[in-house]
Amino acid sequence: MDQAGASARIEALRREIAEHDYRYYVLDEPSIPDAEYDRLMRELLALEAQYPTLMTADSPSQRVGGAPLAAFAQVTHAVPMLSLANAFDDSEVHDFDRRVRELTGETVVDYHAEPKFDGLAISLLYRDGLLVQAATRGDGSTGEDVTANVRTIAAIPLRLRGHPPPLLEARGEVFMPRDGFARLNAEQTARGEKPFVNPRNAAAGSLRQLDPQITARRPLRFYCYGYGRFEGQLPARHSERLDLLHGFGLPVCPQRSRVTGIEACLAYYAQLGRLRPGLPYDIDGVVYKVDRIDLQERLGFVSRAPRWALAHKFPAQEAVTVLENIEVQIGRTGAVTPVARLQPVFVGGVTVTNATLHNEDELRRKDLRIGDSVVVRRAGDVIPEVVRALPQRRPADAQPFVMPTHCPVCGSDIVRLDGEAVSRCSGRLHCPAQLKAGIAHFAGRRAMDIDGLGDKLIEQLVDRGLVHDVADLYHLDAPTLASLERMAELSASKLVAAIEASKRTTLSRFIFALGIPLIGEEVARLLSAEFGTLDTLLTQDWAALHERKQAIATANQKARKHNADHPDRAPLPVQELPLRGIGTEITDSLAEFIADARNLDVIRRLRAAGIRFQDDGAAPRAADAAAQPLAGKTFVITGTFSQPREALTEAFVRLGAKVTGSVSKNTDFVAVGENPGSKADRAVQLGVAILDEAGLMALLGQ
Repeated sequence: MDQAGASARIEALRREIAEHDYRYYVLDEPSIPDAEYDRLMRELLALEAQYPTLMTADSPSQRVGGAPLAAFAQVTHAVPMLSLANAFDDSEVHDFDRRVRELTGETVVDYHAEPKFDGLAISLLYRDGLLVQAATRGDGSTGEDVTANVRTIAAIPLRLRGHPPPLLEARGEVFMPRDGFARLNAEQTARGEKPFVNPRNAAAGSLRQLDPQITARRPLRFYCYGYGRFEGQLPARHSERLDLLHGFGLPVCPQRSRVTGIEACLAYYAQLGRLRPGLPYDIDGVVYKVDRIDLQERLGFVSRAPRWALAHKFPAQEAVTVLENIEVQIGRTGAVTPVARLQPVFVGGVTVTNATLHNEDELRRKDLRIGDSVVVRRAGDVIPEVVRALPQRRPADAQPFVMPTHCPVCGSDIVRLDGEAVSRCSGRLHCPAQLKAGIAHFAGRRAMDIDGLGDKLIEQLVDRGLVHDVADLYHLDAPTLASLERMAELSASKLVAAIEASKRTTLSRFIFALGIPLIGEEVARLLSAEFGTLDTLLTQDWAALHERKQAIATANQKARKHNADHPDRAPLPVQELPLRGIGTEITDSLAEFIADARNLDVIRRLRAAGIRFQDDGAAPRAADAAAQPLAGKTFVITGTFSQPREALTEAFVRLGAKVTGSVSKNTDFVAVGENPGSKADRAVQLGVAILDEAGLMALLGQ
């Protein structure tokens, strides 16, 4: 066969194999036996080996895996991969539906219901129909580039079918079917290797292999459940959009369904619960999504989760074991948490040896004693907990737990303030346990993001007296780090580089990283947007600010009543409240932190070490809003942009604008990206000014 003939035969084989993959993985209707499929693949491999210049990236032969990787590169998600709020009983599902109806004004809502897979979330980027990148979810904003491994999964098309858009970012779940998991563990055992604990761990471990050839041998599957970016026209419903993705050759779950009303959601949940034991894959619940996209846009997001979706978990799995001991752990805020040490028991897909007991009051309420037989519960990724004791099995020598009076780590007094459920070590930063936990929090991915600074390394740094607070991290050098256990010169150099890279951050990340009690990511973001600079935050008069907030709230209440009672008169203005969403408990905690000279000294040394904020100085105080360039302007954002919408929202807020979720006659501008929803049409109807991405960036640049 000459090269021209080989080229024609290779193309025919690729089309035939791709069609069989589609029928097997997408339609679930295999048309040939496995032996015939293998014969076609062998013929393709032989021809491509004979004519290597005819090899292409989207050939099915490329699924065998390439050379091992040195490491996984990071991928920033243009559209964040958000998590979902959880519900564990019917009342929480009814509350979700009630909120959706109240916020949208709908009487009855259509939902898309689908299984919640117990696998690993993945993003697939296609350009002109060709798979060019695959990334894990990671922390939602940044994941790992696993393209080489994903290319080996036969269920994921290397080239889309039909007429795909110029750009499509599909999202879904990689999982391992139960029969494949059983075969894999049988092979592991036969080779004398340790079997995997459950299909989810097996899938996650398989996808994160540095050698793609190992991934290629693992029985992984994939179901698509949505998208991140899409260039082109899209249907108006989520269910219809999944149909479109299915038409491009992406597998979607056959058990999905569009239902009307919350009772139909619960009926779907009950039915899937009955089918669950016989499904070919593991699931841990059901996901409900508002089906209409315009309603999704109207509902928007809260913190890191969409308001229009909910994960309804199946009942937690339980098992009985023995409570062998109760110890205490010291957290970064000094919280003393009792922890159950258990006789190992397999529950919820993993072997459990430890479980949280929350606090002393909870332990007393459950009357747990050392030596008791206890019921342990685990649901999905939720931390295991001890549900109750079994008094009828209680041995005569069972011992009640006594809360220690001194910290087992530093020896400081353990105190419990009036009104608090939690006891705390009074040692603060003098306590190595609090220091270690505080450093781990500071270095976390959502805080300063110091890659490579793990718990074991932190333990060595503190125990050897190399680090006394987080500011000391910025004076570590490669030779010092290389002298530690399990640290080589290369890993030490990488860690020094990661510490150096962390010096350029945002104000909100820095505030969160400080580990101030009650101040999480969302509150840190609000504080950053409110005050704009660290100096303004640190010198704030909190009492005066709260007085002003109360005065504005009172004035607004009178204005709203006046406007409602006198619609024929000129309306009184309603002012924006400072510190919206931030109560006195939070500011009291912040004020206490700032009042401690040791904390201010650590902040001073961090800034002296070179930490700078990309957004510091970009936003004046909210009190000076009138001087901001976009003060008094209201924006709505719809569609997909080259930057995450959260980043655009923060940019508008820093410039004094207000960002809302719906278009009205009071809206000044609507920023319209790719694939906008009904908000763009509404803007046209009301004559509201529209900004495309170029106009938006020009405005922000000015």
